[in-house]
Amino acid sequence: MNLHPTYDIIFAGGGATACVIAGRLAAADSALRILIVENGAHSKDKPFHVQPGRYMNNMMCPEPGMFTVHETRTSANLNGRSLRASNANCVGGGGSINGMMYVRAAASDYDDWEKLGNHGWGSMDLIPLAQKHETYQTGNLGSNHGSSGPLKVSYGSHETHAGRDFLRVAAEYGRGRQLTDDGNDFVSCDAYSRWPKYIDAETGRRSDAAHFYLYPQARNPNLSILDHARVVRILFDHDNRAVGVEYTSSRDTNVSIAYASRLVVLCAGAFCSPAILERSGIGSKDLLQRLNIPVVCDLPGVGENYQDHTMGLVPYYAPDKTVTLTKLAVDKKAAAAYETEWLATGKGIMASNGFDAGIRIRPNTDDLKELGPAFQKRWDEFFSKAPDKPIAWIGTCGCYFGNNPASAVRPSFTMTYLTTYPVALGRVHIQSRDPFASLEVDSGILGSREDLVVLRWAYKWSRELARRMDGYRGEVVLDHPIFPTDSQATCGENSGPVNVSAPDIVYSKEDDDAIDAFHRGNINMAWHALGTCAMKPRDQGGVVDSRLNIHGVKNLKVADMSVAPLNVGANTYNTAMIIGEKAALIIAEELGIESV
Repeated sequence: MNLHPTYDIIFAGGGATACVIAGRLAAADSALRILIVENGAHSKDKPFHVQPGRYMNNMMCPEPGMFTVHETRTSANLNGRSLRASNANCVGGGGSINGMMYVRAAASDYDDWEKLGNHGWGSMDLIPLAQKHETYQTGNLGSNHGSSGPLKVSYGSHETHAGRDFLRVAAEYGRGRQLTDDGNDFVSCDAYSRWPKYIDAETGRRSDAAHFYLYPQARNPNLSILDHARVVRILFDHDNRAVGVEYTSSRDTNVSIAYASRLVVLCAGAFCSPAILERSGIGSKDLLQRLNIPVVCDLPGVGENYQDHTMGLVPYYAPDKTVTLTKLAVDKKAAAAYETEWLATGKGIMASNGFDAGIRIRPNTDDLKELGPAFQKRWDEFFSKAPDKPIAWIGTCGCYFGNNPASAVRPSFTMTYLTTYPVALGRVHIQSRDPFASLEVDSGILGSREDLVVLRWAYKWSRELARRMDGYRGEVVLDHPIFPTDSQATCGENSGPVNVSAPDIVYSKEDDDAIDAFHRGNINMAWHALGTCAMKPRDQGGVVDSRLNIHGVKNLKVADMSVAPLNVGANTYNTAMIIGEKAALIIAEELGIESV
């Protein structure tokens, strides 16, 4: 790679959105000089990135340096615990290591963004960009899906026992919900469905932004990707115009500079984009002065508005001979055999993520009674008039996700549930000018009673589905609530499922308290961080405008999940791709580049 002193555009961070924008721009104008400065390593054709089933290793036994981990502040809402928040360290960002979940937001989520004053960011504008980035391979190609985009979306080539069981129970038990062929058309909600994933049905490979937007342009001599390089700060001239970046590859004092003649774009994610801004002198004046950082722009919204989803993972034992994805992380011999099959055919369990079925769920009248008055106001004000918004996602994964590694030796499946629009907000700020210093992260999780109530309801619902599944052999007790000794809610291990028509478990007040205590002691974030450079007016705590420009400075944009001003009721990768496509159009228009 030939590094130049000056580029047209510099991307600070090589995450998914940077790959989309740089790939689109390089394809449209090969003379454009582009530099991507990425803290992590290249991901091109590496097994842990391209073999879908390897994400289990990424979650359970990650390679050294694959993540930067941020310990959150301890919280009384979490029984004094701190949580481990993380961001990916690799070209392609989280989309190159995550669970490949294809979950689209509700159309009203984007309409809510637009109502904040962000013209061009409503569903009418963004749904076409969702179509643009995908080739939908499930056979259920509706009007809201794409057929010629770079990323492939399929069901993979291996369906887990848990996924089939889940849909069978859903069809018979249902509790007023039906099955649908497409739970991701931007409007459907409250129906069970098979769950697609970012896996190419033909090759069995992960379908990610790095491999399908950026690396196809790698032969372009004007596109440079600098890996293992951490951006220290953005450089400005006397007119507050961004002119380049400082970066370093080690903890010594050696700092290099790259200049940008036309634009600098931050694509470092919800943790690192605000951190880079603050180290650059953009943020709350009080914080910057306390850290002796010269103030370029007093912008108090930087690092505020941190949002995520709150996730429960509760495992259940499966029959002894059940094949699960857990083996890919804990059994090297089995993983090698599955890899051999995948290399030969592109199929098998290595071409799966284990998440084969789920539901974006809303409460009916009876459910609202159970959720009670603690949730009623939230329902009335936020959910009732938006029928496309779920209060939770519930699904199953054919693997063990729990806190007790010894339990992973037995076959199991995990019921997953997450709250889609938590009320509580957090914040992310630097504590030092040192680019390698830990960030101060306040998750805000369970700071609202409404969020705890939704988690309790989702746990109960997922439990009723699980204990009716053919492969149910009882609960992994250490990963479930500890109910009172005489409680009828205690289940434990079992020789098989209950009948689909069996009555639901009846919970006492003490049982509900046990579930709440379990969540306070075990719940985690879903690694769906967003919002810390919110696209809102400056006087409302905003950081960027609808053209993604940083308020108060020039030639500097942010384009990643940090710009999302409000949460989305979905895994965030699909939205990140949409933001990347939108940013590519905005930047191309401003630079006079056509055919993007």
